[in-house]
Amino acid sequence: QVQVVESGGGLVQAGGSLRLSCAASGRTFNNYVMGWFRQAPGKEREFVAAIRWSGSTYYADSVKGRFSISRENAKNKVYLQMNSLKPEDTAVYYCVADFSLSRDWSAWDYWGQGTQVTVSS
Repeated sequence: QVQVVESGGGLVQAGGSLRLSCAASGRTFNNYVMGWFRQAPGKEREFVAAIRWSGSTYYADSVKGRFSISRENAKNKVYLQMNSLKPEDTAVYYCVADFSLSRDWSAWDYWGQGTQVTVSS
C-alpha cells in the first residue's frame, strides 16, 4: 500500500509556471506507476500525465509540450512541472499511484488529497 501527499499548488498568471510535488510512502515505491489527474469545477476528473518506474512518460494532449512529469525513485517523489499555464489549467490536481497505468481515473487506487492550481488571465 502507498500513501501520497501533494504540494506546490497556488495562484499564477497565465503564461507562468508551477511545479507540483508528490511524496509517496511505502517501501515498494518503485513498483508503482505514478500519475497526475485534475478536476475543474463542474467537470470530470481528467488524466494529465503518468510515469513508470523506468521513466516512460505519458501525457494528455492538452498538456503535451507544456507539462513535464518526472520521478526520483530514491526519494519516493514525483513532480509535475507546468509551464505556459493557461486559465483552462485551473483545477485541483491529484497525485495518484497504482500498479498499472490507465487514463481512466477510476482505475487508480491511491489518491492524494489534491492541491489547487489557479491560473489567472
